[in-house]
Amino acid sequence: METTATKEKIKVMVVDDQAISRHLFELYVNSSERFELAFSITSAGMADVYLLKHRIDLILMDILMNDGSNGLDAAEKIKKRYPRVKIIAVTSMPEFSWMQRARQIGVDSFWYKEADEHTILEVMERTMDGESVYPDDSPVVKIGQADSSQFTQRELQVLQVVTTGASNSVVAEKLGLSENTVKSHIRSMIEKTGCANRTELAIKARVIGIAISSDETE
Repeated sequence: METTATKEKIKVMVVDDQAISRHLFELYVNSSERFELAFSITSAGMADVYLLKHRIDLILMDILMNDGSNGLDAAEKIKKRYPRVKIIAVTSMPEFSWMQRARQIGVDSFWYKEADEHTILEVMERTMDGESVYPDDSPVVKIGQADSSQFTQRELQVLQVVTTGASNSVVAEKLGLSENTVKSHIRSMIEKTGCANRTELAIKARVIGIAISSDETE
């Protein structure tokens, strides 16, 4: 019977622009008997280039990159061209819509860096064994006096557009709502959080990463 030591190791690429988390991922991979670090890069925009000439079995893909590249955009491209490659989306941001999009484009698993009950190695193992490992919900964070779990899905959608600096009329047009409905949602969020106004609400939402517009991550 073939042992783990004699099997060819699973080749992993780490894609993360945060030095600390990238190095931690490298340590985890290198400490495992099953996995082997193939590459560690800092831009999602370059990920598919490595697949042209090298065998990669699993990618740990951060989502929001400082160079403007987006891990979910890169994952979507890779899944279309290389469907056999397993991808785990990793992030420390509690943005509510990312898990939904990850599922839609076929990302195999999703892991929150600082809030997940499972270790990244456990998620890697289960993913390579054919499981799709996703948290039940995004992490609950505090925004003003409220927990993020107190916001409705529609309120979060409104807040996502508000954080771009859009006016109520622009938010309404983008989401297909009336301007009065937008005002009502914003007023509700201000009351829940205790923020003084929509500007303070938007700033706090951006700082904690609860609502990041997809327009900013393309």
